Amino acid sequence: MLGRTPGNIAAIRPMKDGVIADFFVTEKMLQHFIKQVHSNSFMRPSPRVLVCVPVGATQVERRAIRESAQGAGAREVFLIEEPMAAAIGAGLPVSEATGSMVVDIGGGTTEVAVISLNGVVYSSSVRIGGDRFDEAIINYVRRNYGSLIGEATAERIKHEIGSAYPGDEVREIEVRGRNLAEGVPRGFTLNSNEILEALQEPLTGIVSAVMVALEQCPPELASDISERGMVLTGGGALLRNLDRLLMEETGIPVVVAEDPLTCVARGGGKALEMIDMHGGDLFSEE
Repeated sequence: MLGRTPGNIAAIRPMKDGVIADFFVTEKMLQHFIKQVHSNSFMRPSPRVLVCVPVGATQVERRAIRESAQGAGAREVFLIEEPMAAAIGAGLPVSEATGSMVVDIGGGTTEVAVISLNGVVYSSSVRIGGDRFDEAIINYVRRNYGSLIGEATAERIKHEIGSAYPGDEVREIEVRGRNLAEGVPRGFTLNSNEILEALQEPLTGIVSAVMVALEQCPPELASDISERGMVLTGGGALLRNLDRLLMEETGIPVVVAEDPLTCVARGGGKALEMIDMHGGDLFSEE
């Protein structure tokens, strides 16, 4: 829908970089989700809601998220940091006295965390994710082809030929964009090596965040991670050869979680079950 709406319709992103960009629209979106889940209920739904937040979210941003959920009809709101939810969703042993490392690459942020005994020992958040990948591709096309493409086209390019590490096969894709000099649509061909070049800056930022996490990790937990490796979650984990890039840069085994797109959502559901068993302070963030 982005870039395809008529003048009287605006496509809005309620969330940007993992936090609320439009308070009113976010509240309406949550109300819609709650109504969908409780569509067969005759009473006004008032569920408990667990929201996953970036580790870098400020107290003001967390309060805004909590108030949006309450305004949407939640009777009780829990906040949990995204990498903890991702680790639970990926099946990591977060309750054990052993180090688990998760790198959650979402649309707006990349969260890196080391987890042990239901707690986050180290965490960092960089505002680099799938959106930055798309932005880098758009900028590359504008700079090298003098053409403007939209976010949806950039995302299609990323999915079809995007790669984080050089491969044996060079893939190509036909793209159409608006030529900035002539002002008319023009077609051109992009290959996977060009997209690899375009993604270098955001990829370097993710690698740097992972390296800092390993440097800051306590020695005993670092030993666990070097033996068991790190797990990639989030939609960004689907970028071809990203696991190989991190493996080459860190020398540590890297595994892409099963169904990485839904790890945070599934982990949030399991976290609610754990809160039922152990109380609301289990993952307290405030």
